[in-house]
Amino acid sequence: MQADAQKVSRLVKTARGQLDGILKMIEEDRYCIDISNQLLATQALLRKANHEVLHAHMAGCVKEAVTSGHPDEKIEEMLNLMDKMMK
Repeated sequence: MQADAQKVSRLVKTARGQLDGILKMIEEDRYCIDISNQLLATQALLRKANHEVLHAHMAGCVKEAVTSGHPDEKIEEMLNLMDKMMK
């Protein structure tokens, strides 16, 4: 992985902690809007982690594939991933 592993790991661990908190909120039958706000915050953390990973991938792996004259596979990977992100 080309991304800063510590930064990505910290974001994912924080999201995991938030998920544990959300589960506790559900078990405690907390207010729906409070739960939804926490879900949105967790999604934002995961989006940020994914951004870090993809940014580093583009700057490293994809750039290297383009400069070596063999970009097709990496471009296809990115296009497939973008399709998944749009669903």
